[in-house]
Amino acid sequence: MKIFQREQRSLFGEILDWMLTPLLLLWPVSLALTWLVAQSIAGKPFDRALEYNVQALAQLVQVQNQRTVFYLPQPARELLRADDSDHVYYQVRGPQGELLSGDRDLPPPPEEEWPAPGEVRLRDAEMRGLDVRVAYTWVQLDLPGAQPALVQVAETREKRSVLATEIIKGVMLPQFVILPLAVLLVWLALVRGIKPLSQLEERIRARKPDDLSPLDDRAVPLEVAPLVSSVNDLLTRLKHSIATQKRFLADAAHQLKTPLAGLRMQADLAQREGSSADELKQSLKQIGRSSVRATHTVNQLLALARAESSGRALPRHDCDLALITQEAVRDMVPRAMERRIDLGYDGAMPGAPGVAVTGNPTLLKELIRNLLDNAINYTPSSPAHPGVITARVLADPIGGVVLLQVEDSGPGIPVAERELVFQPFYRSLGTNVDGSGLGLPIVLEIARQHGAEIRLEDAHPGVVPPGTRAVVRFVGATLTAASEETQAAL
Repeated sequence: MKIFQREQRSLFGEILDWMLTPLLLLWPVSLALTWLVAQSIAGKPFDRALEYNVQALAQLVQVQNQRTVFYLPQPARELLRADDSDHVYYQVRGPQGELLSGDRDLPPPPEEEWPAPGEVRLRDAEMRGLDVRVAYTWVQLDLPGAQPALVQVAETREKRSVLATEIIKGVMLPQFVILPLAVLLVWLALVRGIKPLSQLEERIRARKPDDLSPLDDRAVPLEVAPLVSSVNDLLTRLKHSIATQKRFLADAAHQLKTPLAGLRMQADLAQREGSSADELKQSLKQIGRSSVRATHTVNQLLALARAESSGRALPRHDCDLALITQEAVRDMVPRAMERRIDLGYDGAMPGAPGVAVTGNPTLLKELIRNLLDNAINYTPSSPAHPGVITARVLADPIGGVVLLQVEDSGPGIPVAERELVFQPFYRSLGTNVDGSGLGLPIVLEIARQHGAEIRLEDAHPGVVPPGTRAVVRFVGATLTAASEETQAAL
């Protein structure tokens, strides 16, 4: 149901979200920090004015006749309190805490604070329900044992708030213009950044259906190059697959044409008027041979197609190569007996250490059957000199190598033809063997899919006939449980 399907994501939208979301989240944080900085900046000039006023008042504290006096002329008092925005308060207390002048209810400094004569300090306080900024200092008196006098000047924070607000406005208003502009520039940058992807899409859409040539990865951004390389690899494999299918169809049509033509010819001969019973029997025999040949060719073509295209899709697991080889030998014994060939197995027994390989048992058995079938076809045999074919499995548990060998007593394969025989439908001249030429190509394809190597060599060098030995080498074979126990014991 569509309601459970996940909506397809947009790369453009996702990148835009990841870029704009932090920007929009940091904007209010930036405003808050700006407000704090503006408060600090706005308070500094007013703090300096308060410090100046405190120092000026402190100079008016004097000692006369062993008494502390403070005299502030009326014009100076009016000038001190003259402020259009804020209320200004002052207070002067003597060494005994008595009020000498100013506002009585101005709060004193904290009791735990130690007086430091001559040092001007600042603090925040509350005066008559209003927040004030207080500057205060202590004045050392020329009286024996007397405590210093306290001078304080307080001012409400209206001017400070107004100045901080003006600073914030000066910062925020440009940001309201810059932020949409930044969003627009980010959007335009992303449009420009993903333009090569759109161009790549257009180039792919403009291609013809049969154009499987690689894409040009030089005209794409560096980050997209791996994707283009993967697409090119896919196109190469697709091109190879299509070529394989075309070759399969062409080869199948070519190979089936001859037996089908023979079938038709023999059928025409059997239908001639005046044909004798012997001629009719001979035609039927030829029809049987042609049908067997056609059936064999079709089976081989199907096996080759399955090995080339379906091998990777088949399940793979640990396989006992010795057991599979013995089963294949048993299956081929009736055909070997018809040809009077001595077919046998000689090698590691099933379950022996190191005989397990990771692969598909169906394909591995097909590989062995084709090697045996090829050996039976090309091994001459007679009652006086029967042919001999031996299959064996040799394992190296320590090195993780398994060898599959199939050797015969036939005429051998010349060195010059040992690479050619792996090509489809290639058959050595002068052998007079009725085959399809597909056995060894099937073996090569199955071995390649299992990471194995195959080579052909003389079974008996220096002897005539030398025979042929086909060796399939599996590397990195999986050890069986018995092999693991053996290594553990070592």
